[in-house]
Amino acid sequence: MDIKKNDVFELTIEDMSESGEGVGKLDGYIWFVKDAIIGDRIEAKAMKMKKNYGFARLLQVLEPSAGRVKERCPVARQCGGCQLQMMDYDEQLKFKERKVYNNLKRIGGLENLYLPGEDLSGDKNGLSAAAEQKPVVMEPIIGMEEPWRYRNKAQFPFGMNRENQVITGFYAGRTHCIIENEDCLLGVRENREILEIVKAVMNQYGMKPYQEETHSGLVRHVLIRKGFKTGEVMVCLVLNGKKLPHSDVFVEKLLEVPGMTSISYNVNTEKTNVILGREIVNLYGPGYITDFIGNVKYRISPLSFYQVNPIQTERLYGTALEYAGLTGEETVWDLYCGIGTISLFLSQKAKKVYGVEIVPQAIEDARENAALNAIENVEFFVGKAEEVLPQQYEKDKVYADVIVVDPPRKGCDSVCLDTIARMGPKKVVYVSCDSATLARDVKYLRERGYEVERVRCCDMFPMTGHVETVVLLEWKAQ
Repeated sequence: MDIKKNDVFELTIEDMSESGEGVGKLDGYIWFVKDAIIGDRIEAKAMKMKKNYGFARLLQVLEPSAGRVKERCPVARQCGGCQLQMMDYDEQLKFKERKVYNNLKRIGGLENLYLPGEDLSGDKNGLSAAAEQKPVVMEPIIGMEEPWRYRNKAQFPFGMNRENQVITGFYAGRTHCIIENEDCLLGVRENREILEIVKAVMNQYGMKPYQEETHSGLVRHVLIRKGFKTGEVMVCLVLNGKKLPHSDVFVEKLLEVPGMTSISYNVNTEKTNVILGREIVNLYGPGYITDFIGNVKYRISPLSFYQVNPIQTERLYGTALEYAGLTGEETVWDLYCGIGTISLFLSQKAKKVYGVEIVPQAIEDARENAALNAIENVEFFVGKAEEVLPQQYEKDKVYADVIVVDPPRKGCDSVCLDTIARMGPKKVVYVSCDSATLARDVKYLRERGYEVERVRCCDMFPMTGHVETVVLLEWKAQ
């Protein structure tokens, strides 16, 4: 191949990567191009090249794909937070389904898996090899009727532009360069008003935003959260300092925002990329807001983990509950339980639920949320799932009818999976945010006596490459 760095060339996009980059081939060499989608014919510039593949920048779309739409956000390409905003939403859903399907097929070895609506009679993917297994047809992905304004949480960094004006927005991909934007279309409408108030007070009193290079300046970030069902709003300013000057003015102005319930600041004086420190100083309200997922009420503090898309969270957990098929007689283990969102959902239909989570603060929140809802059939453990589960099983002989796992991107620990297989629950419900590690773990469980019965994706993050998946595995070994 004759193309060198900075050369300009034409390319047809034939596929998309896991993260939503366009993929095309030229003379057998693979190119990854951000902001390009399947079906585009583009002009691209070579930026970085490896032996068998390279990365190029999209210069212009010569012939747009039928699935291409105009981005709604004026800084969509610079910001990089919405990898798929240029793609029609129905096409986004198909892309995400295909991604999960391909991983489960290739990595998980599910030869008997089919896409929704796929014609089983004309199988071209090895029906003979899968003939002894009944087909598993993926259930249609759960999309959103309105795939905008769905995020209940936003963290805005503050900085200075070249004219020494206070700005806020989002970091451009893989940088700490702020792309100015006070109204992200994935966030709530209150964000803009809150940011304008914070900037106005900072300008009024000459308060400086934080500068990473010199570790100077005061205001690092502003964290905003909103309860979608309650309408309650929280603001937490993250400071490079122990005190917030003119805090009374901030409170007075922020209380003009409808729904304002909690105002606080967070102390983070470390030289770190971590946004929040450990100390919270409350300025107004109870120090938390509340919201509901289904009938379950949750108390959310600035440090609490809480799903950012509450509309889809209810549908995701509803799918997990449906797959668990609880009758009221089951003992359920919820591994990687966080603040107990799935645990409390499951408790409505289970006899007993045990939740396990490594973060102590999350377990404190989980216990508080159980008390808040007067739920008494749930017990929570602090620790690694791969340590707590074997201990409870081997020492205390605790049994499980159903085990639900919702691990981080790296998937389940092999010790944890091995213990699940030895415990032999009738059902394992696997909730995943990464279909590659999901497929790896599904293969592991299938090799130990489980088979996949149901699969469904849920689009928790429209306009991005991320997708959640729920898989039901049932014990089949004799």
